[in-house]
Amino acid sequence: MNEVVVGIIGLCIVLLLFLTGIELAFAMILIGFLGFGYLISFHAALNLLAKDVFDVFNSYSFTVIPLFVLMGQIAFNSGIAKRLFDAAYKFIGHVPGGLAIATVAGATAFKSICGSSPATAATFASVAVPEMDRYSYDKRLSTGIVAVVGTLGVLLPPSVTLIIFGIITDQSIGRLFLAGIVPGLISAFFFVVIIYGWCKMNPALGPKGPKSSWAVRIKSVPEVAWVILIFVLVIAGILKGFFTPTEAGSVGTFLVLILVFAKRDLNFKGYWKSALESVRTACMVLFLIAGSTVLGHFIVVTKIPMIAADWIVSLPLPSWLVLVFIALIYLLGGSFIDDLAFMILATPIFYPAIQKLGYDPMWFAIMICITVMAGVVVPPVAINVFVVKNITKTPFSVIYKGVYPFLLSLLFVAILLFIFPALATWLPGRLMGAM
Repeated sequence: MNEVVVGIIGLCIVLLLFLTGIELAFAMILIGFLGFGYLISFHAALNLLAKDVFDVFNSYSFTVIPLFVLMGQIAFNSGIAKRLFDAAYKFIGHVPGGLAIATVAGATAFKSICGSSPATAATFASVAVPEMDRYSYDKRLSTGIVAVVGTLGVLLPPSVTLIIFGIITDQSIGRLFLAGIVPGLISAFFFVVIIYGWCKMNPALGPKGPKSSWAVRIKSVPEVAWVILIFVLVIAGILKGFFTPTEAGSVGTFLVLILVFAKRDLNFKGYWKSALESVRTACMVLFLIAGSTVLGHFIVVTKIPMIAADWIVSLPLPSWLVLVFIALIYLLGGSFIDDLAFMILATPIFYPAIQKLGYDPMWFAIMICITVMAGVVVPPVAINVFVVKNITKTPFSVIYKGVYPFLLSLLFVAILLFIFPALATWLPGRLMGAM
C-alpha cells in the first residue's frame, strides 16, 4: 500500500476507535504510532512517541492553557457569574425577555475571564434558569439561551479554542484574541435581538420583571467594573508587550484570585475544587494536543495534507464555495466528535489548503470558531445541551427548540464575516499592526 492509502485507513480507524468509546487522544496516539512505525520503522515510532508527548507536556507555551482554565474555574466557583447576572438584570430585567437578555449580558462579561463553554452553560443554568422559572419564562427560551450563551467563550478571549488554534497553526494568540472580540460581541448582540423579537411576538415567552431604581443599578456597577478591569489589564498587557499570552494567563489568574480573596467568595474547598477541575481539563486538552502531534507526524509522512491542499485548490469551484465545504466538514465532524477534538484533528489537514487559497489565517480561525460554536449545541454531541439538561432536568427536545432560533444568528454572523472580513482583521491590525 502507498502512503496515502495507509493514511486514509489510519484516519478511518481513528474515527472507528472513537465510536467504540476510546478517548480520541489515545486513539490518535495509537494510530499515529502504528502508522508511523509501519511507514518508517517502529524504532523511529518509539522515539517519535516519547519525544512528542514529552515536548507537549514540557512546552512553556502550552502553560497558557492550564493558566486560563484555572482563571475561569476560580471565577466559575466563586459566584462572579451570579453577580454579573444580577447586575445586568437590574438594568434590563424590566423589558420583554429581560432576564434572558441579562443572561446574555452577564455571560458576555463572564466570558472575559472564563474560556470554558460548558462551565459558562453550567453556571447560568444554575443561576439564571431558576430566576426565569420564578417569572414564568417559557422553558424553550430559558434553557435555549443558557445553552447558547456558553458558546460565546469560543470567540471571546481568553478562548481556549483560539489558544489551541494559534498553537497548532503557529499564529499569534494575542492577535487571535483581538480578532475574536468584534465577532463575539456581534454574536451576543444578535442573541439579544432574537430574544427581544421573539418575546415581542409572543410576550408569554419572557414576561417583564420589576424595574429597578437607578440607585440600585448604580450600586451593582462595581461588580461588572472589576471584571472588565481585569479583562482590560490582561489584553492591554499583551498588546503593549508587558507580558506574553502565557504570562497574561498567570497575571489574569492572580488578579481574579485577589478579587475573590478580597470579597471572601471562596473557601479552601472552593480553591481546591477549582485546582482539581483545572488540572483535569488541562490534562484532557494537552493529551488531545499530544495525540494530534503524534498523528500529525504520521499524516505528514503520508503527504495527505499537501495532496489534499493541491486537490482542494484545483477544484473547479469558487474559493468561497470550497471554504463553505470545509466549514461544513468541521460542523459535521464536530457533531459526532467533541468539537475541540475535531478541530485539533482536522486543522492540520485543511490549514495548508486555506493558505493556498489565500485566505487570512486569523479570519479563517474566527470562521472555524463560529462552526465550533454551532457544533457545541448541535446534536448528537452537544456538550452544552447535555450540561443544561443535567442541571435543569429539562427534556432535550425542549432545549433544542430554544437553541435553533439562535443558530440563525450564528449563520448571519458567518455571512457578515464572509462579506466583511475586516470584522475579524481590523482590530488586530489596528492595535498590533504588522507584529
